[in-house]
Amino acid sequence: MPQANKIRWLWNRLSVMSGAEVLFRARRTAQARLEAMGVGVVRQVPPPAAPTRGGDWLPRPQADAFAADGYAAAARRILAGHWPVFALDDADLGPLPNWNRDPRTGRTAPLVFGKTLDYRDPSKVGDIKYLWEPNRHLQLVTVAQAYALTGDGFFLTGLAGQLDSWLRQCPYLMGPNWTSSLELGIRLINWALVWQLAGGWSSPLFAGPAGEDLRRRWLESIFQHAHFIQGHFSRHSSANNHLIGEATGLFIATITWPFWDRCRQWQALAHGILVEEAVRQNWPDGVNKEQAVSYQQFVLDFLVLALLAGTACGVTFPPAYRAIIERMLEYLAAIMDVAGHLPMLGDADDGYAVRLSQEAGFCPYRSLLATGAVLFDRPDLAARARIFDDKSRWLLGAKAAARFRTLASTPAPAGPGRTFASGGYYLLGLDLGTGQEVRCLVDCGPLGYLSIAAHGHADALALCLSVAGREILVDPGTFAYHTQKAWRNYFRGTGAHNTVRIDGLDQSEIGGSFLWLRKARATCEVWQPGDDADLFAGNHDGYQRLADPVLHRRQVVLDKKAREIVVTDTLECRGQHIVERFWHLAEGCEVSRDDGGVLVQNGPVRVALAASDAGELILRRGEEKPPCGWVSRSFDRKVPSTALGMLNSVIGTTTLVTRLRILSW
Repeated sequence: MPQANKIRWLWNRLSVMSGAEVLFRARRTAQARLEAMGVGVVRQVPPPAAPTRGGDWLPRPQADAFAADGYAAAARRILAGHWPVFALDDADLGPLPNWNRDPRTGRTAPLVFGKTLDYRDPSKVGDIKYLWEPNRHLQLVTVAQAYALTGDGFFLTGLAGQLDSWLRQCPYLMGPNWTSSLELGIRLINWALVWQLAGGWSSPLFAGPAGEDLRRRWLESIFQHAHFIQGHFSRHSSANNHLIGEATGLFIATITWPFWDRCRQWQALAHGILVEEAVRQNWPDGVNKEQAVSYQQFVLDFLVLALLAGTACGVTFPPAYRAIIERMLEYLAAIMDVAGHLPMLGDADDGYAVRLSQEAGFCPYRSLLATGAVLFDRPDLAARARIFDDKSRWLLGAKAAARFRTLASTPAPAGPGRTFASGGYYLLGLDLGTGQEVRCLVDCGPLGYLSIAAHGHADALALCLSVAGREILVDPGTFAYHTQKAWRNYFRGTGAHNTVRIDGLDQSEIGGSFLWLRKARATCEVWQPGDDADLFAGNHDGYQRLADPVLHRRQVVLDKKAREIVVTDTLECRGQHIVERFWHLAEGCEVSRDDGGVLVQNGPVRVALAASDAGELILRRGEEKPPCGWVSRSFDRKVPSTALGMLNSVIGTTTLVTRLRILSW
């Protein structure tokens, strides 16, 4: 990035740090410089002890329980160098990839000391998300699965080649794959799966002198990965999902490869972090404090994987750890509509700890619910999951599949709750869980987690609406991360959410790609669910920073008999302001102008959205300068959609009313 932008970002970053964190960062910088000179690094990996315990925590797969042909076909494509990486549906990485190259831009990062490499600078590394993704080695697990199901040595030979090339190209501490402890943690998790699926210590993968040499070098790198993580945990304002992922990687490494004396100490350290952070990083009602649904999935995967690996090998977790996992699953089940859609709240980067499934239409959220149904004996979660998917089958085994079928056939109790006050989400609903449901989720939560709120969006008092499983009002998603600044800022800005923007400003102030400065604080004033109507009322103070302060109050009422949602926005101020109400419609919606608003149709569902005080009514679709009218369902992909803007110039305290009347469903 340009020098001026670097200085501005550094200043903003320092502004949200405590004194203790500034000292911590200074020590980390000094530590990195010493490590670059060889101080405090692994000089010689101790030889592993004979594998007398541990190692196997993944159930042995029953070949007839999986469609082996699908895994074999996917594995052959991977070994030929072709597999999807984000928006690259068929990325050409080559049979033996250049592991330090970003496949999107073609830029190869320099093989310099990793901790001093600026991975945020695309001129040096390209798009770091695209570079890191293949190096997480989720795809190598697919190759190992194909071997486990077919016994075909072709896949084992392919694994050996992939691992050998990575170890040669990514030497200890050098290059972009030795910069982030989270990336090392995820790689260890997937290496652990590959190790077990390939047969462990005695695998034919390690036959002969070449195989023994590969095992030696792989185990050396595993030890170095673990040593790196334990010395470089994300702390202070960065201690978010990264810390949980790092601890999970280290914990699973010590479970899978308990071959060194230090593993006991590292395991206790990682276990303690997981137990503490599982509670710290999630609200008591199960909402992850990152305030991002995608990260809810990401963190859940880490917590569940650690629980399964530990339980299989005799390491217990306290009841509070299991309880928070169950609450997190309940929240996902509550905000999922009858067709399986979830609001795309907060950041999303298609990040997964593991993949495991090759099923068409695989849904990571339903998969977690299926796993959770068995773990916690919950028919209601099984009903939401609908099927016992391959990922759950790999993790839990064939007996778990039978248990799921029993749970799925058991009458489920009432659905999960509709109030998540700690996390700040309120679900107004009618006929929930049926084909006629009306589901309106209101966001009254914090911006994000810790002082940087890295993955939050400026979406206070926004709402999403789904009718009969058809999305009407949506959160448009994320699209960009480290690159494409204008798009990054648009998708997380107030104008990309179904709420009110004042004077063209975001509710909270952006300080960097993963950094917020002044943060809007939202407060719920009233929550009254009822048989005839559900009522939410709240406010946020994001625009109190203006020279003429504005307090935004929003009331949302679902009239269940009239099947109408009335949104009342009150702007408390003294002077003149430009007020924009945004309504972002799902990309599948057909939109036509109507008196004072629009008619929206998605399949059989028709909704009239109107306001008598709409002022100037503007429809935007697929506009780029400035960005408006887009939906991003996955990282680095976006499609045009219709965004409705209602523009008013107000003087003094003003109330604006919007009505959404459901005409058919």
